[in-house]
Amino acid sequence: MAELLKGADVVNALNQKMITEAEDLKSKGIFPTLAILRVGEKPDDISYEKGAVKRCDTVGVAAISIVLPADVDQDTLMKTIQTLNNDDSVHGVLLLRPLPGHLDESAACAALLPRKDVDGITEGSLAGVFTGSNNGFAPCTAEACIEILDFFNIDCKGKRAVVIGRSLVVGKPVAILLMGKHATVTVCHTRTVDMPAIARSAEILIVAAGKMEGLTGEYFSPGQIVIDVGINWNEEKGKLCGDVKFDEAEPVVAAITPVPGGVGTVTTSVLVSHVITAARNSL
Repeated sequence: MAELLKGADVVNALNQKMITEAEDLKSKGIFPTLAILRVGEKPDDISYEKGAVKRCDTVGVAAISIVLPADVDQDTLMKTIQTLNNDDSVHGVLLLRPLPGHLDESAACAALLPRKDVDGITEGSLAGVFTGSNNGFAPCTAEACIEILDFFNIDCKGKRAVVIGRSLVVGKPVAILLMGKHATVTVCHTRTVDMPAIARSAEILIVAAGKMEGLTGEYFSPGQIVIDVGINWNEEKGKLCGDVKFDEAEPVVAAITPVPGGVGTVTTSVLVSHVITAARNSL
């Protein structure tokens, strides 16, 4: 029976650290503040916004919401981003995406200053990840995977790590972060030949395939650490599930993140930790 790598344990540890850091900054006259920029009233966006605000409140970080109408024009959106860039009281900006189709999302992301890009969406932030500089922040979900490995004392040094998925949100940045932990990394994607064999060779397997329960028993081998990034709604079962077919992986591997209750739980805490770091950097 595999060990469950529960996100709640990681979140509790991060919260305690962030509370201390936020109080220290406040004693220096710096009040860490996140601005959440939302366009329209999409339920998913509102739900994520509420979760971020709640996590901010828990650790003593201020959160303000800026809501633009769904039919907002590009010029107004860009001016709003510029205003947040210029506001020294705002340390981090979360732009909820995807934006409505009539807006140029790439231009909006590019307009955001990397030092305030706490969600890792700008090219400047991604360049920072790939070069190992402190310019900007890693995408929160990718960093959440690393936080889980660190919390459970899983040493990546010299380990064979396989990442399934090559998106800029998870796959590519988490591969770079793993290399920064001295793992030997292979990235699999839709053109990979014999992916199950490559996955079985991994000691650490990060799954961000974007396909509900797409990884079945043939992908796993004894002793593996499996981080399942996927969050999918299974209508047939009426519940959330990951990209890993949990019932087939859990009896085989050494440890695995549950869905829900795994990576997604940690992601919002990483976002808030970025706000605190951005506030510290402003000193």
